[in-house]
Amino acid sequence: MVIEVVRIGQRVVRDDRVTTHVALVARAFGAKKILMTEVNPDIKDTLEKINNTWGGDFSIEFIDSWKPVIKMKKENGFKIVHLSMYGEEINDIQSDLRKEEKLLIVVGAEKVPREIYEYADYNVGIGSQPHSEISALAILLDRIQQGNQFNKVFSGAKRKIIPTKNGKNVVVKETRD
Repeated sequence: MVIEVVRIGQRVVRDDRVTTHVALVARAFGAKKILMTEVNPDIKDTLEKINNTWGGDFSIEFIDSWKPVIKMKKENGFKIVHLSMYGEEINDIQSDLRKEEKLLIVVGAEKVPREIYEYADYNVGIGSQPHSEISALAILLDRIQQGNQFNKVFSGAKRKIIPTKNGKNVVVKETRD
């Protein structure tokens, strides 16, 4: 399954950290790419540093407008999944999402345009209480992949965490300059 994420909008200054965390969750939970509008370009540097240290080839692409991207992705076989508090319950739709080959997950910041609901093949709600888009994305990605994303090996990693009951166990790969 190919999973990509598009972040629409950003509340200036307030959302730099939230948008960075949306990208980090997308990366760690199995997405291949994030596309973003209206963002702080430092986020790209942060993600490149994460890839360099922790491995993988997750990419970030800055876009001018979400609409042509969503249309193009849909034409290329992606199913559009819009995370919304007002969508179908994740418990009712997760098995349908697992059957799809390509997903583009739309994560809004401020109020998303009404058109998103119409473009979406799935409007998915994670719970019925207010919460963050970061947690909604993490839950959606986990439900779709049933925890298998945590078995992914990130190629080129200089650091790797080894799960342990107590303390920290991090393997650091030595590099030669």
